[in-house]
Amino acid sequence: MPPALRMFRYLAIAEACSWAGLLVGMFFKYVVVGNDIGVKIFGPIHGALFVAYVVGVFLAARVAGWRLGTIVLGLVCAIPPFTSIWFERRAFRRYGAAQTTATEAPVTSRS
Repeated sequence: MPPALRMFRYLAIAEACSWAGLLVGMFFKYVVVGNDIGVKIFGPIHGALFVAYVVGVFLAARVAGWRLGTIVLGLVCAIPPFTSIWFERRAFRRYGAAQTTATEAPVTSRS
């Protein structure tokens, strides 16, 4: 797997984890104690990972040869919580299938 795609995989997972941290921080801020320390910690972390994920989508698209629709889907999946992991799994399933098809030798018959 090319390094850009491996880095994209890590960024997608990290972005989803930062979403989890931010959601927990917001739960504690608005429901439990009214303290916003979790949001102050995870807000900037999530923001940085969001930007890194967007850059990662473009780098992975360049390496994997994604079409415009796939790139747009990857960017949109950065917005709802945890969909970056869904997109990463989908993209790598298709990338792996394309690589397998491309590397298979054509079957020739001998007569």
